[in-house]
Amino acid sequence: MPKIKVLGSLSGMEPILNHHHTSVVIREGESTYFFDAGENCSRLGHLDGVNLLNTRAIFISHTHYDHIGGLAGIFWNMRKICNVKECPTDYETVKLYVPELEAWEGIKTMLSYTEGGFYSRLRFSIDANKPTEGLIYEDENVKVYAYPTNHLEPRDNGDCRAFSYRIEFADFSMVYSGDFKSLDDLLLPVGEGCDLLMSETGHHKVDDVCKFAAEHSVGEILFYHHGREIMTNRK
Repeated sequence: MPKIKVLGSLSGMEPILNHHHTSVVIREGESTYFFDAGENCSRLGHLDGVNLLNTRAIFISHTHYDHIGGLAGIFWNMRKICNVKECPTDYETVKLYVPELEAWEGIKTMLSYTEGGFYSRLRFSIDANKPTEGLIYEDENVKVYAYPTNHLEPRDNGDCRAFSYRIEFADFSMVYSGDFKSLDDLLLPVGEGCDLLMSETGHHKVDDVCKFAAEHSVGEILFYHHGREIMTNRK
């Protein structure tokens, strides 16, 4: 069974002590997969034992800062660790999925102005892709499917700007909701059921998500991306 580590579960609120923006790491065997990349996620992960050098793929649900603000840091820290330890990453290429590639182009430009031009000493390549509905990634450990949500209005050409992800391992299935407009957005990724639903609460009530899960054969729920209603009424 894969290991799931929540590096950040806060929505785009003002900074709150000991809470960080949304990012989840899933580890299976010697492979690491990021789902969203909130601020400080790579620092937190590295200090908590996540081996950044076996990062295999990164999936961004949408390009709001609380989901992508730490993406540059992942690649910066991977590069730094590679050069300090004088070793390569476990995988020559890191797959990246970003609904709006213009955001990634901006991050690439920013990195190019950092120490040594960044890319001059990069020991791995980054393969950036725009998710489309259906199977977008597969390796010997996992299959990842992308499903559009209505959290953001589509582009004029109809391109989706926000996604949920269904993640299927050999003996475990889960859905990473991303941000979604209504529970109907989860019908396709949940399908006939899943072992675990990771659901945001920044835009939805816990009771409503629990009712949906009970009606759609969801084994367990893990809530994340918490908004003001939960964060100001913690017990």
